[in-house]
Amino acid sequence: MKTSDNPLLQEFNTPFNTAPFSIITEDLYEDALAKAIKIAQEEITLITSNKEEPSFKNTIEALDKAGEKLGRISSIFFNLNSAETNDEIQRIAREVSPQLSKFSNDVTLNLDLFERVKHVYNKRDQLDLNPEQLTLLDKKYKRFSRNGALLDDKQKERLREIDTQLAQLSLQFGENVLAATNAFEMHVKDESKLSGLPESALEAAKEAASSRDKEGYIFTLDYPSYIPLMTYADDRELRKEMSLAFGSRAFKDDHDNQENVLQIAQLRFERAQLLGYDSHAHFILEERMAGSPEQVNDFLNELLEKAQPAAQSEFDELQKFAQNHKDFPIDQLQKWDSAYYSEKLKQQRFELDDELLKPYFKLENVINGAFEIANKLFGLTFKKNAEIDSYHKDVMIYEVYNEDKSLNSIFYADFFPRKGKRNGAWMTSFKSQWKEDGHDSRPHVSIVCNFTKPTSTKPSLLTFNEVTTLFHEFGHALHGMLANTTYRSLSGTSVHWDFVELPSQVLENWCYEKEALELFARHYETNEVIPQEYIEKIKAAATFLEGMQTMRQLSFGLLDMSWHGIDPSQIEDVKDHERTTFEKTDLYPDVPSSCMSTAFSHIFQGGYSAGYYSYKWAEVLDADAFEFFKQKGIFNREVANLFKDNVLSMGGTEDPMELYVRFRGSKPKTDALLKRAGLIKT
Repeated sequence: MKTSDNPLLQEFNTPFNTAPFSIITEDLYEDALAKAIKIAQEEITLITSNKEEPSFKNTIEALDKAGEKLGRISSIFFNLNSAETNDEIQRIAREVSPQLSKFSNDVTLNLDLFERVKHVYNKRDQLDLNPEQLTLLDKKYKRFSRNGALLDDKQKERLREIDTQLAQLSLQFGENVLAATNAFEMHVKDESKLSGLPESALEAAKEAASSRDKEGYIFTLDYPSYIPLMTYADDRELRKEMSLAFGSRAFKDDHDNQENVLQIAQLRFERAQLLGYDSHAHFILEERMAGSPEQVNDFLNELLEKAQPAAQSEFDELQKFAQNHKDFPIDQLQKWDSAYYSEKLKQQRFELDDELLKPYFKLENVINGAFEIANKLFGLTFKKNAEIDSYHKDVMIYEVYNEDKSLNSIFYADFFPRKGKRNGAWMTSFKSQWKEDGHDSRPHVSIVCNFTKPTSTKPSLLTFNEVTTLFHEFGHALHGMLANTTYRSLSGTSVHWDFVELPSQVLENWCYEKEALELFARHYETNEVIPQEYIEKIKAAATFLEGMQTMRQLSFGLLDMSWHGIDPSQIEDVKDHERTTFEKTDLYPDVPSSCMSTAFSHIFQGGYSAGYYSYKWAEVLDADAFEFFKQKGIFNREVANLFKDNVLSMGGTEDPMELYVRFRGSKPKTDALLKRAGLIKT
């Protein structure tokens, strides 16, 4: 195929240069990626063959721009591999990932290129560079020095082998989790076994069965199906069956990930050692706010010490409540009882449950509420555009404008589960922001979630947890939308990994505030604004079982560090290692057939290896930041502008702590988080 015949390799003749999904067929990707790699290689050759003395412009800026087409095509392809995949896309991903890994290695191990970068880096004090340029130079230099440029030829070859293997293993890990998730279904024919389940969950399960040409009800491991059953089903055996299926995904089944976990951990360790680091965590954390594994472990253990007494007390209370429940008493609280009895206790204590709140959280209203809050804070407006191509009919697309009517971004929103879409929620982009020759190229940002679908009788009504999830991902999206940097690689969410969750987590706070809720929380049938008593109950329930929730998050962070902060070569059994790690955080009895590591996609497929702690780290930042908003008013434009100008728009152009202090006036303190969580007295 000629380059001119492949639309992926041409300039997109589309509104706002958006991806032309309707004319991109699967057979185009391999050809496009192969040719884009070749184009990128030629761009690198132009830099290295330049006879002029290396300068910031002809080397560092040129390097940042090199591979632009490859990056764009890769973004489109791998976003689809997460949100709309199939066997063919997965096959292509397995084929092209090693090629992309090889190209990346070819760049970072290119001695001629490194010599030019090093020449500029060594003269940086004489170049009168601004902070963004200095950051770009530092990052480009470290990209080489931290990825093998200083190794000998034999070591470089081994590094290439490791990176190729890791790319393949990571893909295989994700495919196995998706396949294991899709392989399970619970088929219930007798409606009497489903007592306790709300009408909306029954209707969705009935439609799921009908779509598979079956009678009765079908439940899957997709969150909108799994969570209502675990929360409301009175039948303990059904909850147990679902819990065991979820907990054993890719563990001792047809899609077993145990060997992949061991290999990924070992290869990451070997790679770190090759580069002169004690462990993968030492390598990763050198470029994070936290700085070192010791600091991360100290941070996690400090919070653990504060949370443990509260968590144990909450667990004991929940167990006593379950043992004395008037309708469904049990002897011992198990993992499959957690959501069910927690919900019952919450209803008793606060007279509040998801089914009471869901009518006030129609998806379209929540989306519009997020938009209105973005308008009040940052002056953004959103205009739906049905003419822009999308990769699935469920995806909604918006043009986003600034207060001066200039285009801010294109926003994609993909909310419902389907077979080719992985579980969970995430933000991504199809195109980043940058400036060149006076032109500001605006970003194309996407959020992907898995919310309850509309049924034949009801619109999509969100649980309160789904509302906060939408706001969380929208916070990430705002970080991308409000990007205002010169260089592609520093734009938007291209920040230290333990800083990236601040914009997302801070936006969740608006979901608990009366002024914000009244903008969008309206009954889907009567349009009645959510009653004040419900708002007060939402706020009161915000710290319900917070000690247990904190322990759960800390256990994930500690598990991540246990895989990546040590030499894993002595780990022979994935489950045994995990069991040992969880000993100091587990409240529930262990389930021998369950294993988290084999489905822990954040750290073995996503970008959170040695970084899962950052969710808790960012909670410290977000609690401290929102306290500032609360002091001045949650829609105070002065504070919002400080946040936009010093955090959201700056991307990775400067040290994140400096940016935070410029916004807040001081470094963050853990007190705000501990008070909000109810772990210390106010």
